[in-house]
Amino acid sequence: MERTQTWRPAGRRLSRSGLTAVGLLALAATALTGCASGKATGDDTGQATASAGGSTSSTTTGGKVSIVVIGGKADDPFWSTIKRGGEDAAKLVKANGGTVTFLGPQNYDNLGPDAAKLTQTALSQNPSAIVVPDWVPDSQNAAIKQAVAKGVKVFIYNSGGVEQADRTGGIKYIGSDDYQAGKAGGVKFAESGAKNILCVNTVPGAANSEARCKGIADGAKSKGAKSKQLALPSSNFGNPSAVTQAIKGALLKDGSVDALVTIGVQDADSAASAIDQAKAAAKVKLGTFDLSQTQLERIKAGKQLFAIDQQPYLQGFYAVSIANQYLSYGVIPPQNPLLTGPLLVTEDNVGSAISGTKAGVR
Repeated sequence: MERTQTWRPAGRRLSRSGLTAVGLLALAATALTGCASGKATGDDTGQATASAGGSTSSTTTGGKVSIVVIGGKADDPFWSTIKRGGEDAAKLVKANGGTVTFLGPQNYDNLGPDAAKLTQTALSQNPSAIVVPDWVPDSQNAAIKQAVAKGVKVFIYNSGGVEQADRTGGIKYIGSDDYQAGKAGGVKFAESGAKNILCVNTVPGAANSEARCKGIADGAKSKGAKSKQLALPSSNFGNPSAVTQAIKGALLKDGSVDALVTIGVQDADSAASAIDQAKAAAKVKLGTFDLSQTQLERIKAGKQLFAIDQQPYLQGFYAVSIANQYLSYGVIPPQNPLLTGPLLVTEDNVGSAISGTKAGVR
């Protein structure tokens, strides 16, 4: 099931100290990579590979760092941004003769078991480190623990949080806090007048999407509003027509729904279409997790309330950089989790976000 990713990409605002720590790490890591931006080389199997840095760690292969990064499916635009960050960090690994390999599933229909198999595939390559999202802990944790037991350094990123990193023996969690991201979105909806919010989940059962919808519900409740989840089959993910029709049907069935939030940008486009088709644009507010140019243009035009940015480029960049620096020199940032978000994008700050998406880093 594995194939190399063209990757795609959760909202408590970071504190001033948190932003400072993240900013300093970004500056340091950028200096190490010479601010380079490029792509890993491809091999015959569809796996993207970049060479990377020397290491004194006993877990390195032949004295060189070998990192396997597991991510989302090839046509998922969110993961393309994460992978770009990972590829940029991989340049330093390449300069020292090591490798960074990217793996991901062909679809999300069987996400947990497929991710566990990818971890097994990564382990079979005898890497120094595995960087992996813990999307479905019940399915993935045994494979992650097996990697740790064999002496492979594991870094959890994007999904799972510190809790799953601790449970599996992962060294650090790098990413956003999905629950707090959802909570901020729920508060924003309620403060903007929404009373009955629908959280559209096209990957039900995945830890991050469930945490997002729970956060939306708790944030809304704290301000006197309510939220429920519209769970759709995972096979609908990436199927705009199916998602649009499902959301449209939900809006027509329940006229009290006055806000919609989706777990990703592809679904947000479908939700916008569903709102228009249901002739509900005048009363239904729209929000989404993650960013795209389309979402930001809607926010700028006043047609969408917010998008919650988890800064996926930083997730890929930090995860690969930290793994490399830890393996090579034993250095690691003390913060755990190392948060890349969430950051709420609204009409007040949408301009800078648009610049970032045009550059391919947001």
